Amino acid sequence: MAIEFTKYHGLGNDFILIDNRSSSLPVLTPEQAVKLCDRHFGIGADGVIFALPGEHGTDYTMRIFNSDGSEPEMCGNGIRCLAGFLADLEGIFRNKDTYQIQTLAGVITPQLMPDGQIKVDMGVPRLLAEEIPTTLSTPDTKVINQPLEVEGQTWEVTCVSMGNPHCITFVEDVTAIPLATIGLKFEHHSAFPQRTNTEFIEVVSRDYLKMRVWERGAGITLACGTGACASLVAGVLTGKCDRAATVELPGGALHIEWSEVDQRIYMTGPAERVFTGKV
Repeated sequence: MAIEFTKYHGLGNDFILIDNRSSSLPVLTPEQAVKLCDRHFGIGADGVIFALPGEHGTDYTMRIFNSDGSEPEMCGNGIRCLAGFLADLEGIFRNKDTYQIQTLAGVITPQLMPDGQIKVDMGVPRLLAEEIPTTLSTPDTKVINQPLEVEGQTWEVTCVSMGNPHCITFVEDVTAIPLATIGLKFEHHSAFPQRTNTEFIEVVSRDYLKMRVWERGAGITLACGTGACASLVAGVLTGKCDRAATVELPGGALHIEWSEVDQRIYMTGPAERVFTGKV
């Protein structure tokens, strides 16, 4: 049976979107998703996202398989792409600009903005070691500027969960980081029992950060929405940046705000349709 798909990208972080609203289970297995994500023998993507029926009063449910077949709790660029995809699916019958989407990280709320950008309420960051999870500190304390030994070098890291784990370290020059060799070492470090995403951040100014990312289950990507959110939080916790900033990724820029009013993270950025097809 042929399966229709639409490919989207959010700042170069690209996904295969599948209309899965007729079933509560993904129509593809993780192994099939791996084949579709292959950039030489498949469609090519960082992950496959399924739009499933809503649960517990939500509009839709999001499931995602990474390019290695693993399933992350959430994906910031991915949920913006999903919001754009849902708007396309609903077409002229779309009667609202905000969606309540159930994810493994909880309910996430993207909003379609008049200028074409998508603003996402990413929820409240989780900061305790047991919530990341990581063994770098006692379970009920925050992990801020903690030493982590990787490849014979000691890095100061701050850990944040946006429903998925992030390890953030601040560096002088992000372009000098040997990401292809060191990223996997961070991801599989014994301090992270569920592995981790890793962000290397260069502070240009208090409201402008440069970021490179190694994503758990996907490797080097051009952008990571949850990573940008986690990095801003880490910057605030370490006194390096303001509560609202532009985060520049290899694929483009996101605007991130950690609200003082409700302590929630708001991410604003694009999602662009690339092409449609059948497999």
